[in-house]
Amino acid sequence: MDSLVEQMNTFFEPKAVAIIGASRRSMKAGHVIFKNFVINKQRNLFKAKLYPVNPGEKTIQGFPCYASILDIKDEVDLAVIVVPAKFVPDVMKEVAQKKVKAAAIITSGFSEVGNHELEKEVTEIAKKAGIRVLGPNCLGVYDSKTGVDMLFLPETKTLTTGDEVVATPRPMAGPIAIVTQSGAFGAAALDYLAGKQMGVSKFVSFGNKADVTASEMLEYLLHDSKTQVILFYSESIDNGREFMKVARKVTCKKPVVALKVGRSEAGARAAASHTGSIAGSDKIYDSAFKQVGVLRAADLEEFFDMGKALAFQPPVAGNTVAIITDAGGPGIMAVDECVNQGLNVKRFSAETIAKFEKLKSEGKIPRFATNYNPVDLTGSVTSEMFEEGIRILFEDTEIDGIIVLGLHHLPALQEDFVDRVAELRKKYNKSVVACDVGETEMALHIRSRFDKFGIPSYFSPEDAARGMAALVKYGMYLKKCGQFDAYVASFMKRKNML
Repeated sequence: MDSLVEQMNTFFEPKAVAIIGASRRSMKAGHVIFKNFVINKQRNLFKAKLYPVNPGEKTIQGFPCYASILDIKDEVDLAVIVVPAKFVPDVMKEVAQKKVKAAAIITSGFSEVGNHELEKEVTEIAKKAGIRVLGPNCLGVYDSKTGVDMLFLPETKTLTTGDEVVATPRPMAGPIAIVTQSGAFGAAALDYLAGKQMGVSKFVSFGNKADVTASEMLEYLLHDSKTQVILFYSESIDNGREFMKVARKVTCKKPVVALKVGRSEAGARAAASHTGSIAGSDKIYDSAFKQVGVLRAADLEEFFDMGKALAFQPPVAGNTVAIITDAGGPGIMAVDECVNQGLNVKRFSAETIAKFEKLKSEGKIPRFATNYNPVDLTGSVTSEMFEEGIRILFEDTEIDGIIVLGLHHLPALQEDFVDRVAELRKKYNKSVVACDVGETEMALHIRSRFDKFGIPSYFSPEDAARGMAALVKYGMYLKKCGQFDAYVASFMKRKNML
């Protein structure tokens, strides 16, 4: 095990990196990748040694350039290879001679286009030399802490108007790791998470999986203290038994959310042509994921909804959910999706209903508010009403999780209702997710305030329901593992919620 962790760690925390195929030409992937490392050196983020390798250049971005990795006198433990596919075997022979420990082959043109023999040749060279290989046909690795950034995706681009804009922002450091077979999907995921201010620990794109597999990367991330949630995009899984063995071990310690594509026959065919994958029956994947506690997302939106909830809030011990809203329609939408997800939105206990009736009699909530589940505080809602209503739900021991639908459009509702919800959340050990519908500045502001307090917020009631469902499903799996209490205690300590 220590050996695997050490091997995989070379990709994320190398001592010396050679970029083979580094270039001065701005449109080349080798230029973008080398520039990423240089920028992170200037930021004092990437602290390892850095060497550009290109026989056609003397210097690149102020660094002396080497004709071959063999010309570098110092030891190199990681090679990033960005040369045409036909040259990769010769490069790998030099990499092997240099006794490099790991290589990320960014180059495409291998099994994904039917060039199996070339990929086999490269793999055999690496195996004989004991080199771990990521790829080929991949984006490589991004680490928010160490500054390793192999993504051939420029952070900024110049528009035809001459304006410079952020093209592919790097997310801030955080608890979510992304493991993806598709480089393009990975780039989109990074863009999404950066835009949503959700932090990333590590990103890895393994492309054709000629050597390093998803199972090995999951095993490595199990031991990575910076990673708390794993988002896993897959087109196929090789060696299913090994994957299930590893996944079962990981999911009892950290949640894994999978987006497995190729559900349909046509989708499976597309996956095969994308990364040379062979996709199996979708029902088999479904069954396998359930057995080992991997939470499967139905689509891209749910993938991120689930990841956000699991990163922000602890799992839930049961499946009984309360919904409190200031608008009847969105409340019904949340109920429908909760039921669709297998959650229990039952009528409140007589004691809880009596508490709401008392608030009505005291004039603290509208007389015409409904209080059976969902609680509809109506368009007359104020921050005080939300606080009083949510306090009752927190005190109900039959309720496991709470969904708050606070639409900012209402005239009497002030933004401090977010603060009030957050303060109550600190006093009670009960998970909360929130929603405010809209894309205006105020809607974005309300959602960002919830997020800053560690309460995951969503654009739609259905998204909020799916977020809560992830907390419920993972909580129930942890109870099955006998790890629920230990996980929640660790989560609360990590988030300073105790």
